[in-house]
Amino acid sequence: MNSLKAKKDTIDLSRRSFLIGTVHASVMMAFAPAIFSSALSAQEALSDKMFSPTIWFEMDAQGNVMINIAKAEMGQHIGTALARILADELACDWDKVTIRHVDTDPKWGYMVTGGSWSIFHSYKPLSQAGAAGRLALIDAGAKLLGVSAEQCEARDGKVFHGDRSVSYGDIVTRGELNRVFTAEEIAELPIKPSNKRHLIGKPSRALDIPAKTNGTAVYGIDVEVEGMVYARPILPPTRYGSTVERVDDSAARDIKGYLGYEVLKDPSKTCEGWVTVIADNFPSAIKAANAIKVDYKAGETATVSEADLQKEGERLVRDRTQGLLFVDEGDVTRAQADSGKTIEALYTTATASHFQLEPLNALSEFRDGKWHVHTGNQWQSLTLPTIAKAAGVSEDDVIMHQYYLGGGFGRRLYGDWIVPSLLTAKAIDKPVKLIFTREDDTLFDQSRSASTSLFHASFDDNGNFTGLEHAFAAGWPTLTMAPGFMADSVDKKGKIDMFSASGADHWYSMANHRARAINNELAQKTFTPGWLRAVGQGWIVWGLESFIDEIAVELGKDPAEFRLALLDGAGKQAGKAPESVGGAKRLHNTLAQLKAKVADIKLEADEGIGFSVSAGQERTMPAWIATAAHVHVNRQSGKITVKKLWAVVDAGIVIHPDGALAQIEGSLLWGTSLALFEHNAYQDGRVSKTNLHSYLPLRMNDLPEMDIEFIESDEFPVGLGEPGVIGVAPAIGNAVYQAVGIRLRELPMLANHVLNTLAVG
Repeated sequence: MNSLKAKKDTIDLSRRSFLIGTVHASVMMAFAPAIFSSALSAQEALSDKMFSPTIWFEMDAQGNVMINIAKAEMGQHIGTALARILADELACDWDKVTIRHVDTDPKWGYMVTGGSWSIFHSYKPLSQAGAAGRLALIDAGAKLLGVSAEQCEARDGKVFHGDRSVSYGDIVTRGELNRVFTAEEIAELPIKPSNKRHLIGKPSRALDIPAKTNGTAVYGIDVEVEGMVYARPILPPTRYGSTVERVDDSAARDIKGYLGYEVLKDPSKTCEGWVTVIADNFPSAIKAANAIKVDYKAGETATVSEADLQKEGERLVRDRTQGLLFVDEGDVTRAQADSGKTIEALYTTATASHFQLEPLNALSEFRDGKWHVHTGNQWQSLTLPTIAKAAGVSEDDVIMHQYYLGGGFGRRLYGDWIVPSLLTAKAIDKPVKLIFTREDDTLFDQSRSASTSLFHASFDDNGNFTGLEHAFAAGWPTLTMAPGFMADSVDKKGKIDMFSASGADHWYSMANHRARAINNELAQKTFTPGWLRAVGQGWIVWGLESFIDEIAVELGKDPAEFRLALLDGAGKQAGKAPESVGGAKRLHNTLAQLKAKVADIKLEADEGIGFSVSAGQERTMPAWIATAAHVHVNRQSGKITVKKLWAVVDAGIVIHPDGALAQIEGSLLWGTSLALFEHNAYQDGRVSKTNLHSYLPLRMNDLPEMDIEFIESDEFPVGLGEPGVIGVAPAIGNAVYQAVGIRLRELPMLANHVLNTLAVG
């Protein structure tokens, strides 16, 4: 996602000094702006708050280290992973490390937790900050020991000179810590090699587990403030364009605790046609919202169905005049004209919903001249401007207070649910805690758009594969929620949502390859397309990796061996430093190891093993993963049983092994769920499945066995929150073909699809 990285996803720490100084009874360590005056000591600047630190931590007289975390915690233990990076370089005692999640003060820079970016973006600056702190502590400790710093080393929260040592706490109390590292000095600090690490890559406890298990962890839905009231939304019949014509609350007036309703007027255009119901307790708000009758003038998409979305998607991908070029290499047109044969396949996915555990919620209050918003959000820097616009104030007058998220998975990136809370609070001049029921949450979900992908492969007269054309259409999340991050197309004829195109720029070497990205405008008008775990890769690679199998079958080649031949690391597929050193050869290695692991599996009747490869969320941050699925297909019922999943993963340095394993386990299961079960459907302009009695994800009795292997590596670490999802569906689909000889091209792969395809033959 080069366009996103080119934008300000963080303050540029490469041009910042690093200050270390004693302030009161602790030592503070912080990045300072490049304009920091060298006339000031570090102590003076830190004490007088002469600057805004971006990433900082502090150590008290007992050697306790508090690390500030500017990322959202939603079950992935990101605070622990980031703290371990810094603490390893700092050489401190892990048992004395704590973390604190911060609010939206501008000093923390651009705040976003998504795209599996957190480790990737934070590894180098946090390592350098820890290294600078360690050097300063060694210098100060050496003076206390009466020796030179070159004769000392730091480990486990102490500075050692032979058998003598001084603790970090004693250094804070008795030492002299007042040092400035220039940006150039920080940039030259070496990062520890693997044999010197004491935390990274080692087993450890996650710092957030105790609070989550003893009940002290505070999620957005837990927050209360004095004088607040509750609200629940009544959602209009369409996401856009609806207006309220009449409200009848007569049936709600006898409900104890009911306080009234508000028809929202929203300058930000987030809540068109919204009514919020207010009560002094949430159960009463639920009852009142159910009792109130609202008459609407519905928007133009009030009759749109899932079939309409899919039909439009197919029309778009079959029209070669539609869309924008995402990849254009070689001469696909010539390859097709000169071909002796071509094959074509259409792959689709249904609408999918987030269904995160904690329903949407936000508490808004106006206090001391500023709006305070209490919620769990993934992309504060994207959300805050919209909140400010809705409130009619400057961004400086809004503070978002961050809490744990009960699941995010992309739904809590753009915090549109905050706006109705704030508008209601503004209307009634009281703090308002707005909570969505599960049904409300699902109706307002930013669905993963239904998608359509069309593939053409060409072969010469000798049967050799000569080119691939790929056209894919869906609603684009970034177009609606963050249009400034759209990227130029290859042909410079427009802007592309890279979230909805990544994956089509695969790591296979092909002489002729064209990929065309198309926005499904009908989907865009009907709902807000959302970023759902793995985003576009989750549906793009489903079609791509399935069609790669189809090409292999056409050529009469083993699908895994065909992939290995294409993953030669030639040309642009060689990768580049630091994020993709080795390129496609590392992906080749994961598949080769995986193929060997499953080589001796004995298959029963109607069983198969299918393969896929994927390279993470984006080319500029690849997590190399080879996936295999062992399935059984019941020819009578159509049920697909996934017996086992394998994944061989090369993600560079693995910071927090337990967290990395949990991420891959969870994403493999989510991938299985999306492959076999999860789907929603638009009906009359809204999703039709609003709770878990009708929206059916993976259940416990369908969980497959999993075998996950991480390749040991000293390459740059990359994120693992999403990549595991990507390869599961095509591996299952390819396994079904191996088992019973049918090619499934719709997600999810439902039993009736299997039976219908078997019947056709």
